[in-house]
Amino acid sequence: MAHPSTDLQESIFSALTSDPSLTALLGGPKVFDRRPERASFPYLTLGRTAVVDWSTGTEDGAEHILTLHVWAKGGGKAETYEIMDKVAGKLNDAALQLEGHHLVNLRLQFAEARREADSSAYHGILRFRAVTEPLA
Repeated sequence: MAHPSTDLQESIFSALTSDPSLTALLGGPKVFDRRPERASFPYLTLGRTAVVDWSTGTEDGAEHILTLHVWAKGGGKAETYEIMDKVAGKLNDAALQLEGHHLVNLRLQFAEARREADSSAYHGILRFRAVTEPLA
């Protein structure tokens, strides 16, 4: 069985790259684990994940804090907000299917958009909290 974070990341990647309206905003299925050297703006990267044991006395579980990054340039902050809203709408409270685990919940905890220093790029940060349990 894969680690629950692997399952979760794969399911999030699939949900985002299969959404036609998000793909249209990005100009293609531009969701990356890490930024390719020649990626054109806008695009998304899957950022840091922290996992904490969320087990009880009777059940196993894990809490995941996931960070997604939106990178935009030509459309400025408005484009960044539009992409962030689309991602949040797609993932917040989503019933994503995981292989070997059950997603108890997935909630947006934090969002920020800012212009990167010494750059014309805008950076959107979305932090989600998820809880997973292994399937019985």
